[in-house]
Amino acid sequence: MDFDRPREILTDSLKFQIKDRWVLAAISKVPRELFVPPELQALAYEDKPLAIGYGQTISQPYIVALMIQALELKGPEKVLEIGTGSGYQAALLAELVKSVCSVERIHELAEAAKKLLGGMGYKNITIGIAGDELGWKEHAPYDGIIVAAAAPSVPPSLLEQLAVGGIMIIPVGSRWEQELIKVRKGQHGNQIENLGGCRFVPLIGKDAWQE
Repeated sequence: MDFDRPREILTDSLKFQIKDRWVLAAISKVPRELFVPPELQALAYEDKPLAIGYGQTISQPYIVALMIQALELKGPEKVLEIGTGSGYQAALLAELVKSVCSVERIHELAEAAKKLLGGMGYKNITIGIAGDELGWKEHAPYDGIIVAAAAPSVPPSLLEQLAVGGIMIIPVGSRWEQELIKVRKGQHGNQIENLGGCRFVPLIGKDAWQE
């Protein structure tokens, strides 16, 4: 199956809501079909989430684009991704920034993503296994943090890993329904913006949900 045309159609449809041309360029370049199970590849360019196994999903393309756009990336940043999944969002980020650190708590997904992204030639993505402590303190501070799982509130441990002036995008709410929150860290306080409703799997760990 030729995926070039469906990818072009999806990118064009996102232009009505996503205005960052670099984000759109990344969407048009990265082959989403490689990040979904073979039996779902025909659905790769529908604007909806798809199951990737282990109770996890690859997020709806619009939501992924919205979250990345909200990071206001310029190019030289180091970004932390919480929830590697199949690696699609990490690939998009790698097209836009200097380096991506991504953590995933499901070993099988982390290893599969590492193999896929390495095979695609990405050299600016580092993938680690998430522990009980949120984030990846070893590589902090980060210019941006993007969280692909929902927390009951903004985790203080992740805010600590965010550089002053940096932006974190995170779904906040219940296990079943959330609001997408943008936090800009300031020297003396944080700016909070609500980007709208969303639905993500729960974020597991300290400062979030228990298993």
